[in-house]
Amino acid sequence: MKKKTSFFLAVIFCASFSQRSFSQIKKDSAKISISGYADVYYAYYTDSVGDNNYQKFPSISPRSNQFGLNCANLTFQYDAEKIRSAATIQFGDIPRSTWHGIFNKIMEAHVGVRMCEKVWVDAGFFRTHFGTEGLLPKENITSSVAVLTYTEPYYESGIRLNYTPSKKLTINLFALNGYNMFTDNNSKKSFGALLSYSFSEKGNLNYSSYIGDDSPDSDTTSQTLIQNNIYLNYVFNKFKFQVGGDYCMKQNSNSFTGSGYEYAIMYGALATAKYQYCEKNAVYARYEMLSDDDGIMTGIMGLNLWGATIGGEYKPSDNSYVRIEGRQLNENKNIFQWENKTTNKRLEVMCHLGVSF
Repeated sequence: MKKKTSFFLAVIFCASFSQRSFSQIKKDSAKISISGYADVYYAYYTDSVGDNNYQKFPSISPRSNQFGLNCANLTFQYDAEKIRSAATIQFGDIPRSTWHGIFNKIMEAHVGVRMCEKVWVDAGFFRTHFGTEGLLPKENITSSVAVLTYTEPYYESGIRLNYTPSKKLTINLFALNGYNMFTDNNSKKSFGALLSYSFSEKGNLNYSSYIGDDSPDSDTTSQTLIQNNIYLNYVFNKFKFQVGGDYCMKQNSNSFTGSGYEYAIMYGALATAKYQYCEKNAVYARYEMLSDDDGIMTGIMGLNLWGATIGGEYKPSDNSYVRIEGRQLNENKNIFQWENKTTNKRLEVMCHLGVSF
């Protein structure tokens, strides 16, 4: 009798322990995911920069009259109740033409801890929090990015405070090494913010900012950079719109002697529209402009530029696309060269094939 009683007690204990263990595993279970993305291209530019050289303002499809690989990315992500992490490795022309010289194969690598229900703190290497457009073609309406996007940071390193007070509002605050930097070049730190508000399922409004001084510690003159960006995304029936602009000020960088202004100014804007005329096909267009009289972001003094882009997209599946687009850039400095002559115009044609999983 004692043996039977002991046996049943053991069974009940094991069942209870197993149930508690399963509940604990289920509650604390982590999700590990792997995703990837590849984009290949052919591009042609009316600007003679030499064989195998990158075009001016290199970002997307930077080589002329060549078939190339924009990017091949692989992302590893870990998500648990109180811990999260993500790392993306990258290869191709985008990381080689725009990324950090040493860490150009790392797009991002960061770890986060949940402090409370609505607050996370993440630290490491991040993709930029700043700007209207993303860098990768799959993130944008167009394949190419505006020259304004080229002037913005692509990556950053530091710590991020992520606060989500409601389903509509997200607030991110950053302490960073510097502007478009993984490794710091001085003892100063920079700061940034990103506020995103979804006013409906059809649209959201976003504001991002950056402030910092990346001048060497030995420099006695402060060169604080203050940059602001605001943009709107909106969907209306078969139309998708994106409108955004930047306003940038840099201290003690004004070249106009006696102007009386302490800050040099750069500003720019872009407007993009897409029309989905059937399930798999769409057409799109973009207008862009940029004014950088002191060359604080482009390095070209007195630059004033505008451009127009048109293109078409075919999506064989939800995770793939084929795009053909053309763009003309117009500026006032004759910075382009074609047929042994300097010119103020550049024509571009590019074809993109991309897939993600």
